[in-house]
Amino acid sequence: MEYLSHNVTETENLGRRLAGHLHSGDVVAFFGDLGAGKTAFTRGLAAGLGCRGRVTSPTFTIVNEYDGPIPLFHFDMYRLGGEEDLFDIGWEDYLARPGICAVEWSEQVAGALPPESVRVTIRRHPEQADWREITVEGRAL
Repeated sequence: MEYLSHNVTETENLGRRLAGHLHSGDVVAFFGDLGAGKTAFTRGLAAGLGCRGRVTSPTFTIVNEYDGPIPLFHFDMYRLGGEEDLFDIGWEDYLARPGICAVEWSEQVAGALPPESVRVTIRRHPEQADWREITVEGRAL
């Protein structure tokens, strides 16, 4: 499904909506340029899952964990050299834990993502700088 977000609040609301369709063990793979809105979408996802804590980009820590009824493991793969680096961060352990994995910069590790991952692509609108075109594949909202 394709969506048009006019602001950060609408992007977060789409994340909240998606959260209601996820189950423990799901992986949400984000694709999009720097500043496209991946972390804003993840903030909404965390809120929709009932997670506590401030959601920030895990650019330097690689993964942030948020506690809630369904935990959220928020990854930023930007600094990884490739799929082989996933072993160093315990990727397979996270996939086996109860919770949702939200993966920013999935392009870096696309071959290691489960085939049933929910794919979220976020792009800036070509004519309206604040608008985002968001495509969600793998779940209906």
